[in-house]
Amino acid sequence: MRHLVRPAALVANFFDMLQPSQVATAQAIQQAVLAAEPEISQTVRWGNLMFLHRGIGVLSLVLHKGQAHLQVLNGAGLGTRFPQLDGVGRGMRILKFRYNHPVDAGLIREVVLASLTLAHAQDLRRGQVA
Repeated sequence: MRHLVRPAALVANFFDMLQPSQVATAQAIQQAVLAAEPEISQTVRWGNLMFLHRGIGVLSLVLHKGQAHLQVLNGAGLGTRFPQLDGVGRGMRILKFRYNHPVDAGLIREVVLASLTLAHAQDLRRGQVA
């Protein structure tokens, strides 16, 4: 019999599979995101740590060889407020963090809150908020 996926187990396994040099940075980013908004949940999708708000993906932690990326899925709308966001295109922007360097938890908090505010405003315009 199949069981529902257990996000806590997936998240724990995600961290177990990381290279030792990646763990501290990834955990610092994770803790900063979760501290910014209590309603954020997390799961693993496509091999990355995905942060969800009310079941909708808003952020993703993607780890590369030399740095960690916090992908802000609606980051294009925040580019003028946060020049630290990298990327071009219609939607996603990225905050980059080098391994074994300090993580700016304050910046992450501001970006998370701004992203959630923008997502809520977009939902209101679409009439999708309950």
